[in-house]
Amino acid sequence: MNFTFLKRVPLAWLNLTHDRKRFVTSLGGVAFAVLLMFVFTGFMNALYDSQIQLLTKLNGEVIVINRLKNNMFVPASFARRRLYQVRAFEGVADAYPFYISEGAWKNPETGQSFSVRTLAFNLGDPVLSLPAVNEYIAELQLPNAALIDTRVRPEIGPTEAGIVSELADRRIRIVGTFELGTDFASGNGNLVMSDVNFLRYFADRGPEEDTRSFATADLGVVKLKPGATVEKVVAALQQALPADVLVLPRDGPDGFVTRERLYWQENTNIGFVFTLLTTMSFFVGIILVYQILYTDVADHWAEYATLKAMGYSNAYLLGVVLQEAGFLSVLGFLPGFAVSYLLYNAAAAATGLFFQMTSERVVNLFVATFVMCLVSGVVAVRKVQSTDPAEVFGG
Repeated sequence: MNFTFLKRVPLAWLNLTHDRKRFVTSLGGVAFAVLLMFVFTGFMNALYDSQIQLLTKLNGEVIVINRLKNNMFVPASFARRRLYQVRAFEGVADAYPFYISEGAWKNPETGQSFSVRTLAFNLGDPVLSLPAVNEYIAELQLPNAALIDTRVRPEIGPTEAGIVSELADRRIRIVGTFELGTDFASGNGNLVMSDVNFLRYFADRGPEEDTRSFATADLGVVKLKPGATVEKVVAALQQALPADVLVLPRDGPDGFVTRERLYWQENTNIGFVFTLLTTMSFFVGIILVYQILYTDVADHWAEYATLKAMGYSNAYLLGVVLQEAGFLSVLGFLPGFAVSYLLYNAAAAATGLFFQMTSERVVNLFVATFVMCLVSGVVAVRKVQSTDPAEVFGG
């Protein structure tokens, strides 16, 4: 086996590290580009991931919505009797109504009002797959009781049991907490309460807003019997139910969750803006690494010319510089990744958004960093490859 490539590693490494101060500065430049890519892709993914967090917590395989509701912002309800019809179909174990509305929450410390989203359901229905919510079923039966999301925006105020404040100009008492996070539709945070309490706050909100009653629901969460096929049940329901509702699987390529995510990807500029910023960060990184490697090549111009005069090929010189680029990509990626991880946690705490640093996203950005450094290395070494050694030594 040929281990020649191992002999080239020390030369590339020594070229990078002979000047420790410059080496640290070089790693800082790469780490900065990595940080920018992490931050921009992180915010883009956080906005999309946060938007579907509630939907993934719905305890059902099929979702029923008003046909006009193309995203969670649209406050379109449907007749609750549709769920009674759904329960009669083969393969359906139960169908639960789910209620959603926005109301003005008053910060108990400052007295300022902020919009929050209220989620409600019949306490006897296992609608949400949130263990923290299910622990407080007994407390939620009390009048004017609610749970508060611990990941609300800081403007909402304290988030612990015992808080007494106002929601929709009516007294409310917080009896517990849960964790979900904010999204486009939730405003500043979420509350959870019983459907009975929900009507106390939203049944009659004045002439400018629709009244709420148990005759309608915002979402229908359908739980299937074991062994039932989601696709068959969805097809049967969609064919039999009136055209005022839309029946969708919760998950899958054509599911409710995917539909919501695609809406924000395709109908807003979020994806374009953050993709553009990430691409710009990639090219900024190429420029930074090019300057680093070109400076190193220039400082060792005579040494590279000597190697060429001794018979070393351009491919060898390219290999040395590419190895330097590889070292920079790995060693520069690590601090960029570490700082980005801390920033993700800080941003999640400040905004309530769902920041995920998944292994797939980390690997994708590492590959981008590696490619960024390799491109810079190829460009930086071109002049050395085209130089005649005689010109360097004045021959």
